[in-house]
Amino acid sequence: MASTEIQNIFAELGLTPPADVGEGGLVIKDPSNGQTLARLATHDEDAALAMVDKAQAAFKKLRNMPGPKRGELVRQMGEMLRTHKEGLSKLVCAEVGKGIEEARGEVQEMIDICDFATGLSRTLGGRTLMSERDGHRMMELWQPLGVVLCISAFNFPVAVWSWNAAIAFVCGDSVVWKPSPKAALCGIAVHELLKPVLDKAGHGDAMQLVLERDVKVAEALVDDARIPLVSATGSCAMGRKVYPRVASRLARCLLELGGNNAIIVDKTANLDLAAHAIAFGAAGTAGQRCTSTRRVFVEAAVADALMGKLEPAYRQLSERIGDPRDSANLIGPLIDEAAVAAFSSAVERAAAAGGDVRVGGKALERDGNFVQPTLVRVPDGQPFPLMAEETFAPILYVQAFPDGGLDEAIASQNSVEQGLSSAIFTDSLRAVERFYSPDGSDCGIANVNLGTSGAEIGGAFGGEKETGGGREAGSDAWKSYMRRQTCTINGSDALPLAQGIKWE
Repeated sequence: MASTEIQNIFAELGLTPPADVGEGGLVIKDPSNGQTLARLATHDEDAALAMVDKAQAAFKKLRNMPGPKRGELVRQMGEMLRTHKEGLSKLVCAEVGKGIEEARGEVQEMIDICDFATGLSRTLGGRTLMSERDGHRMMELWQPLGVVLCISAFNFPVAVWSWNAAIAFVCGDSVVWKPSPKAALCGIAVHELLKPVLDKAGHGDAMQLVLERDVKVAEALVDDARIPLVSATGSCAMGRKVYPRVASRLARCLLELGGNNAIIVDKTANLDLAAHAIAFGAAGTAGQRCTSTRRVFVEAAVADALMGKLEPAYRQLSERIGDPRDSANLIGPLIDEAAVAAFSSAVERAAAAGGDVRVGGKALERDGNFVQPTLVRVPDGQPFPLMAEETFAPILYVQAFPDGGLDEAIASQNSVEQGLSSAIFTDSLRAVERFYSPDGSDCGIANVNLGTSGAEIGGAFGGEKETGGGREAGSDAWKSYMRRQTCTINGSDALPLAQGIKWE
């Protein structure tokens, strides 16, 4: 049997708890106490490929459904999520250890993207272009693409899928979802809640869910020629495995990978505002967001003043570590024991390299995967190689840059392999313009006077360099899920050739 807590949450959602298959099943553990939540059945390669069969057949039907009607289905999904927001939030909290307030925010992202996609369904369209030939008209059409494979990570167990699925559905695509094995319960619950909306409309097979614990199953899906788009969220190491496989069959890949994100603070900045944003960006979700703040570069004139605000803030955070179900706690657990080991190793290496661990640095000796938010002051004016590594944990490195050295700070920010999120705190218009110049921030997200973490769904989300170059959610990210046709119509009785070519 699934744990009592999981049974209660599924009952609150109006769902039957997943069957517990006992020994040999996929074991889901509560990261806050180590207790087993469920043992789940998984799919083998044949079962996964059979789901692609169903999704492909569903696509051939869904693509001919008018866009606004597809939008209506997504609207109904959003309403279902609104109705069950609290239950889903509890499940996210229990399975991946995300604090309950942040879990509610994640489920709200699902609702928001459904609202966005519903409106998008009535505005999708191409352009009318000017033809050089008399009596001709050129235009662009955007057509449904096909089956979309969405591989999501544990840290956002439901939101990232929704960014892909809501847009894909209104674009006329079917979706095969492979959630992280560490967040399978969230995948099951969302799938079971929303699939009936499609079932009722006769498009139920457009939503498929694959649970796996064998990498060969994931590889079979990535290699499947019937899937024209693979959207994968995870580590850079994962992306390096996925991308070549997709490229080898000349299909599309939408990657959202690591982010070693930095904040620059200059001497004109509001330090109270900066300290608040830095603390949330670095310690929120226990540092397990791809947009988590890992590095701070602060102008020397205000470096001590900023540290004077960050250090007490971090001490307060260390007093609010605990069960993520309790909203009084701001810091929940890391996802598993391996993450705790990586945290401890990074702190030890930072200290050995000359870093001054001002606050935190310890793994807590209690049940669950809890660690202290850690603040490391890095020696000024010299490279600190560990800052170039992304540790998925609440470790923040702070280094001062010379007064007037904004160019140096931007270069330091851009010096890492990833290019996801960045921010600057300043009251200088010149600094803002420098940050946004072509040789300023090289990240896909660049904020002024707010942190690196907490993107709205209305903008396209994603990053450059080893972050993968993908864009999801808002703006024109929908174009990844469709194919473009350039169409020319000859409405005349003549047949003039382009470029004035004569061929009589």
